[in-house]
Amino acid sequence: MNIIELGPDIYLKPEDLVPVLKGNVKVKLTDEAQIAISAGRDFMERFMNQSSSPVYGINTGFGALCNVEVSDDQLAELQTNLVRSHACGMGDEVEPSLVRMMMVLKIQGLSYGNSGVRLSTVNQLVDMVNADILPLVYESGSLGASGDLAPLAHIALAMMGEGRIRKGSKLMDAAEALSLNGLKPLILSAKEGLALLNGTQFMSAFLTAGVIHAARLSYQADLLAAYSLEAFDGRVEAFDEAVHKVRPHQGQLLTAKRIREFVADSPRMHRAKKHVQDP
Repeated sequence: MNIIELGPDIYLKPEDLVPVLKGNVKVKLTDEAQIAISAGRDFMERFMNQSSSPVYGINTGFGALCNVEVSDDQLAELQTNLVRSHACGMGDEVEPSLVRMMMVLKIQGLSYGNSGVRLSTVNQLVDMVNADILPLVYESGSLGASGDLAPLAHIALAMMGEGRIRKGSKLMDAAEALSLNGLKPLILSAKEGLALLNGTQFMSAFLTAGVIHAARLSYQADLLAAYSLEAFDGRVEAFDEAVHKVRPHQGQLLTAKRIREFVADSPRMHRAKKHVQDP
């Protein structure tokens, strides 16, 4: 089982997230993440207690209702209704591996402490990933850079114990899945619905998976090229590092290096050859 640490002190690379796609992964927040999240929430609460002006998304409506103030006793309901109203994705289900990737990227995004959510809210996501509770998310509903609103709303909905989830091959109600794993439905607090819905983790998950798959295909293509070079009795000198350093393309240098390494132990490739060009 792979353990991935998430936090503001962590720089994630696509290759670090390969286990997320495969499913053999647990995640944990670093100490720095827990401190940052708690500090961010404390700051927001202090600011709201001291401010006499409404703050968008916390105690106002959204969009065209931005000038409508919301009373303190309705702040949680405002966030809950925001999630429910946006959990309206359409189309095919997103693959579970990509939903898991969305959740991991969302945890990482919240770990900087700039979103005003409670630590317990982020821990709900962590616990769901570690229990392999994956909400049903649908392919249509993102607004792109304006936010993957509907896809992320389906994740937030499951955190609240609503909607449906997949756990392995089983499809079940989110409330049942949480209960079976010793988790309670999350009751949202001020700003949290907005923080959970705003983000680009839906398209980032697809992009990350695409980069991972492309890297694997690139490696396999280089391996096949090396096999073909050996089969045709080609010349490895064409892949000499000095030749490829002439151009400033790191991918080209990497491919040439791989091919040299793949054929390094091949007697056929290093014997004397009369031909200059490959047959």
